Amino acid sequence: MRKLIGKLMLKILGWKVVLQGDANSLNRCILVVAPHTHNMEYLLGNLAYWSLEKPLKIIIKDAHTKAWYGSVVRGLGGIGIDRSQKNDLVNFVAKQFEKEDFSLVITPEGTRSWVPKWRKGFYHMALAAKVPIVLAAGDFKRKIVYLGYTIPYERIASAPFSEIMAEIQDYYIKNDIVPKIPANWNPNIMGTGTEDDAKS
Repeated sequence: MRKLIGKLMLKILGWKVVLQGDANSLNRCILVVAPHTHNMEYLLGNLAYWSLEKPLKIIIKDAHTKAWYGSVVRGLGGIGIDRSQKNDLVNFVAKQFEKEDFSLVITPEGTRSWVPKWRKGFYHMALAAKVPIVLAAGDFKRKIVYLGYTIPYERIASAPFSEIMAEIQDYYIKNDIVPKIPANWNPNIMGTGTEDDAKS
């Protein structure tokens, strides 16, 4: 049913999904979604995953998963976490992957506003969970959801952090992604630094 709904809604909205790699990589990965300038991106991403019959999850405040509508939120892939506590999010994510396979949505910009550079949590999550990083983007000019460009775990574990970030930055620039709100997108995801150890 979700597959049918996903395909139908994308067609009605005038969007299409373009796979840039093996669809099976979407079964178990850290899904880096960028640019992140509007909530519409999450809706389109969900519809794309429904149309491909792939498992998609996102970390949200546990207040939403525990509320009266919590079953709906969990059904849509919400994984609740108590943000009032100093949770070790990286290990939390790794433990979730021990339980089941899914794509975990991460928006490294951390906000829908313009940022000088990306946060590095997604990289550490992939290392801890031993899963690949898959890139996703919504191009609002062409109405295309791009999915599937994969950076294997083996490369993440062996290549310098700056090399991985440069590859990701190059991907978004070369694909000329046009976000919903272009003024809020900074394609220079590495900022001014090029740390190799990703510890800062």
